[in-house]
Amino acid sequence: MEKAQVVIDFLLTHKLVFTVLIITMIAIVRRIVLSLIRGDVDFVSEDQRSWMSRTKNGTFAITVLLLFVLWQSEINEFALSVTAIAVAIVVASKEIILCFTGSIQRASSRSFRIGDWIEVGKICGEVIEHNMMATVIQEIDLHHGQYHYTGKTATLPNSMFFTYPVKNLNFMKRYVYHDFAIIVPKFVNLFPLVPTMLEKIDEHTNYFNEVAKRYNAMIEKHAGVDLPGAEPHIHITSGATGEQVVHFMLFCPTDKATHLEQEIRSDFMALYSASFPEEQSAPK
Repeated sequence: MEKAQVVIDFLLTHKLVFTVLIITMIAIVRRIVLSLIRGDVDFVSEDQRSWMSRTKNGTFAITVLLLFVLWQSEINEFALSVTAIAVAIVVASKEIILCFTGSIQRASSRSFRIGDWIEVGKICGEVIEHNMMATVIQEIDLHHGQYHYTGKTATLPNSMFFTYPVKNLNFMKRYVYHDFAIIVPKFVNLFPLVPTMLEKIDEHTNYFNEVAKRYNAMIEKHAGVDLPGAEPHIHITSGATGEQVVHFMLFCPTDKATHLEQEIRSDFMALYSASFPEEQSAPK
């Protein structure tokens, strides 16, 4: 007991050494726990990411708490000594304060969690980690009609949640409203082609129609709004220079959206060529 008391007294006297020891021990435990959670898998699951994030946030909170208790007397003295320059400190640490409050705002509003697809400003991606200062996402290419990962990782400071609206796109992980358009340069009557195109779209989508309707109904119930529905939609508009624009909208599995678009484009090209053989210009 006497030796233990001597060691404790030494560590409390030499707080810098004690601080290094605390940080080292917590870092070792953190690394071991993260290694156990990750295991030997190549791809980390959403549950694993969630537990890894909790471990990182938990060890960070424990470290801050222990260091605060250890250095409490020095912190109190420092706080009293900097009262006169408190305003300057607040201004200098404005971004850090915004990040902390942004994290509190995210947690209180439950706007997203790990594994959700979100859009903040012009950045879209899947949330893989969040902490008190920043949110990390795997970027997804949604603005070009694609739904695949770009391989880029974006770190968003939580202060962005006060500057940009946070859009939760989580339902798009399974099904998505996929919009695309085909431009026809010549002004011809395209409306007779619409029923045939709807039949061809049904041929391409009949294997998931029932699941799409159920998923669409589930989203409507969860969101409390009337969505367009799971049926395909086609409408035709005219451009500023006389061309016609054929708009398609599908409610389809996210991973099948690009493939279905190519099949529908091919069907429309073939149908247009057969219906208007005299036209020299093909749809774009």
